[in-house]
Formats: sequence, C-alpha cells, structure tokens
Amino acid sequence: MTNNQKNPRFLAVTTLERVVQGAYSNVQVDHVIKESELSDKDVRLYTRIVYGVLQHQLTLDYYINQLVARPSELPTWVRELLATALYQMTYLDKVPNRAIFDESIKIAKQRGHDGIRRLVTGVLHHVQRTGVPPIKATQDSVTYLSITASVPEWIIKRLVAEVGITKTKRILAVINQPARQSIRVNSKVSSMEQVTTELEKRGFQVAPSRVADHALVVSNQAAVKTDLFSSGAYTIQDESAMLPVQALAVRTDDNVLDTCAAPGGKTTQIAESLTTGRVLALDLHAKKLQKIKQNANRLGVDNQVEVATADARQLSSLLGDKTFQRILVDAPCSGLGLLRRKPEIRYAKHPADVTKLAQVQQQILASASQFLQPGGILIYSTCTIFKQENQEIIAQFLEQHPNFYEERVPTTFNLLPDRDQAALSIYPDDFGSDGFFVARLRRKTHE
Repeated sequence: MTNNQKNPRFLAVTTLERVVQGAYSNVQVDHVIKESELSDKDVRLYTRIVYGVLQHQLTLDYYINQLVARPSELPTWVRELLATALYQMTYLDKVPNRAIFDESIKIAKQRGHDGIRRLVTGVLHHVQRTGVPPIKATQDSVTYLSITASVPEWIIKRLVAEVGITKTKRILAVINQPARQSIRVNSKVSSMEQVTTELEKRGFQVAPSRVADHALVVSNQAAVKTDLFSSGAYTIQDESAMLPVQALAVRTDDNVLDTCAAPGGKTTQIAESLTTGRVLALDLHAKKLQKIKQNANRLGVDNQVEVATADARQLSSLLGDKTFQRILVDAPCSGLGLLRRKPEIRYAKHPADVTKLAQVQQQILASASQFLQPGGILIYSTCTIFKQENQEIIAQFLEQHPNFYEERVPTTFNLLPDRDQAALSIYPDDFGSDGFFVARLRRKTHE
C-alpha cells in the first residue's frame, strides 16, 4: 500500500487543492511539514513545488489552457497535478523527467480513472517533445509581464505608476524565487551564537541577518521541526517583520498595546524585551488569541502577555482611560509584500479590496492613537507595498491629528540610508526579505 505521507508530490497536489478551496498556503505547508513523514530532502522538494506552482500560476494556467482541449472541465486535483508536473519540467532543472513522469502518472492512477492517466501522460510527453507553448504577447506589454511573472495586470499597472517600470521589473524578477527562511532568536533563553552552533550541528547552514537584530537566515524550511524551536530558543519570522517592533524601542517596564496581534509573532517579540512591563495583545477573533497564548508559552514570555478580544476600531469600552507608552498598529492589509511567502494572495486581491482595507487601517490608527501617552511612540506597519495603505494613511492621519508628528524609522543596519521619507518602505527586491512598510509616530509632550 502506498504511503502518501512520504510522497512529496502527492502532498503537494493535496495542499494546492486546499489552497484553491481557500486555505492559506503557509499554514498548510507548516502543517504538512510537522505532521507528514517527509525526509528533509523531500520537505525541500514539497515546499518548492507548492510555492513554485502558486508563484507561477498564471504562467502554468496559460500552458494548461493551450495543452488541454477543455481545460475548464478539469477536476481541481487534475489541474493541480498537471501544474505540479509542468512546474517541475519547466523550472526545476535538477529534477529528472523520469521521476516527474513516473510520480505524476502514479498519482493520476491512484486518484482517477484511466482516462485521466492517459490525459496526464499525453500532456507530459507532448511537452517533453515540443516544449511548453510560446507566450503570444509583446514583451514590453503589461499582458506579457502578467503572464511571465504570474502577477495580475492591475498590480503591475499600479506598481509602474508608483515606482516606475525599472523598479517594477526588479520586483517581478524576485517575487517568484523561493522565500528565504529566517528565525528570531529568543534573547530571554538563548543567544545568536548558541542557536547558530546548535543548528549547524543539526545540519543547517546559518548566517546572521543583515536586516534585523536577533535574526538568523537558515538553509531550509525544516527549522520548525527542531527541538530548539519546540523549546522556545527561536521562532519563525521574516526579517522585515521584525523591524516594526525594533522601531518601537520597547523598554523593560513599558506597558504596550498590540492592536492587531494574531498570530503573535510581534507580540512575543515585544514581550522578550519586557521584565516588569506587559503587552496587551488584541484580536478581533477570539479563536486566534489561542495561537498567541501558545506562542507566548513556548517562548517563555506568557507572564508578560495578556490577550483580549476586541475590534481595534472601537477600543473605548475595553480600555476606558488606560494609556500605553508604546502602541503597535500592525494593520490588516492586502499582504502584497508577501508574494514570495503567500503567493496566492496576488490572485485573491482586487483594487476594491485595497480601498476597503485603507478605510479600516485609517480607523484603527485613529482609534489606537487615543490611548498613547504624551511622548509615547506608535508604530504603524503593514506587509504591503502600495502607497494607498502606507504613505497615504500616515499623511491623512497627521493632517487630522496635529498632536502627533512623524520620526525617521531607525534601523540597526542603516537600511536604505538615502531614502527621502521618514518611514521605511521595503520592497521584495531590496534585501530578499518580505515587502514591508514601517512608520514611527510620536505624540507631542505638550498638546
């Protein structure tokens, strides 16, 4: 009997099915890595296939639509099976075609009838003989860039308008590369040197981050499976995502508000800087608060963390006259800075979504700012790259709140020293980390 829990290609197809049904790719990938029986080598192949197919979805769809007579009638799992095979044949030079053919046909036989097996076999042999279909579009056109980079046209048009065609092409050139795995070392229980040594003993390649403090870049996705992770020596977090809390400049005795906290990566980062201080972590969904508690417990900072269910747009009933020295507004956003890590986001978002999110962001920022003490610092951050959710939010807030002013965001490694704005705008091509926006606001001492 076939053990599908050891088959990276089978698991890739089932993961992609779930993503099509609305699941988050990173959550599904983490679950499979933890629960399956994949070897480290197969974890890398599985991860590469899942993210590769999602990253190149529009390109692969173009190929499938040319290669199959009635593509709209394909069952989801068959389309994803073809996509995984075409992705490997087109983008993974070191994977032999024989392995791709054998495993893809086995999956077709196991999950479908003989007609599906013949379809899959025919498509793969055709591509082996003649290659993938050529893309029929002018190379400088938005359509061509959309198909080749697998990014919806509206995103490309907006990027060109905001950062220019040259920067846009640089962004498109990197967003389909595998996401780099980085970890945040828990300074309460370990050190950069200790974690580096222990991970290297376990076969990882480790390098210090050049983006964020207490951060290491590691060689593969299996960092979540180690005993070091389980014992709280580190947590998984992108380098860019560590910058908002570092800019918050938390002191050991501060009372801190984290308004949109789940799943708790930044909450626990704040807590690691506290001794007598506390961080109050809020989220709209009570179920998500459990994840924050679990992370805080694993990292040994649960005594510094309180959680509460709240709509960050309406905080008065929960907080009353309470105030905080530091506030983090890591606002819900379109997430378009995470295209490497959550590649399916690009296909799910539309311009109307960005407009709605910008309204919510403005409401949350205005609401949270009322609870900041005079002289206190508020960080507004997003994991998106559009000005409508970033610079425009800050400009509107400052216009409506003259008792606040913006400060230049400090960074340990002097990131983007020539930038012409106080805020920090990181794009995916800048450092190999996620796209992120960080603005630092201070409430005036005398109002």
